[in-house]
Amino acid sequence: MNEVLQQLFRRKSVRAYREDPITPEEKRLVLEAACQAPTAGNQQLYTILDITSQPLKEALAITCDNQPFIAKAPLVLVFCADCKKWYDAYQDAGCAPRAPGAGDLLLAVSDAVIAAQNAVVAAESLGIGSCYIGDIMERCQEQRRLLALPPFVFPAAMLVFGRPTRQQQERPKPRRCPLEHIVHPNTYRSMDGAELRQMLDHQRGQRPYEEWLAAFCQRKYQSDFSREMSRSVAEYLEQFRG
Repeated sequence: MNEVLQQLFRRKSVRAYREDPITPEEKRLVLEAACQAPTAGNQQLYTILDITSQPLKEALAITCDNQPFIAKAPLVLVFCADCKKWYDAYQDAGCAPRAPGAGDLLLAVSDAVIAAQNAVVAAESLGIGSCYIGDIMERCQEQRRLLALPPFVFPAAMLVFGRPTRQQQERPKPRRCPLEHIVHPNTYRSMDGAELRQMLDHQRGQRPYEEWLAAFCQRKYQSDFSREMSRSVAEYLEQFRG
């Protein structure tokens, strides 16, 4: 297994960081790598917000489900799906463009998260840990106010970076599902209950399957933050209705 594959297999989310900073050169390399990601039509349908204000980091730590480690991260980046800049360019050039729609937004979200993952891989190669913060999609109006987001711009992903502590380095990476349950040849195949149990069995630990899954469902899928995320995303989508 080559070095790139080793880093991909080894990488795990890091939520505690040493005090030594990320250097300006390392930060530049992470950002440059993000911008080298595959992109639809070479449009780079994203804008990256480099959060350097400590008060803003602290505010985001609160609005993103009260996670204090966000405020302590040496580097915080928000990857925005940006349907505005090309729309503005078309208008400026007299192209009479239609308003961005839901399809444009989904394409821009893909661009943004591909760029974000490039940043993750680049950081890992430099010995810098990272963690995705999906909660940036919650609390629509508050995030918009904090980040000064105009219409047709959506916060698709937030990443925090820092050098992992020893405890974080030594913490085992959670196991992923077996490949045969994730990769379906040619067409989608619905899995029955027995196969779903096989797929998820490694996550339950010593608890009975039903007990573990009920607790997980309540903690994640049925949680207040999950419901709020769905509400906020639906609110954002309203501006993309044709």
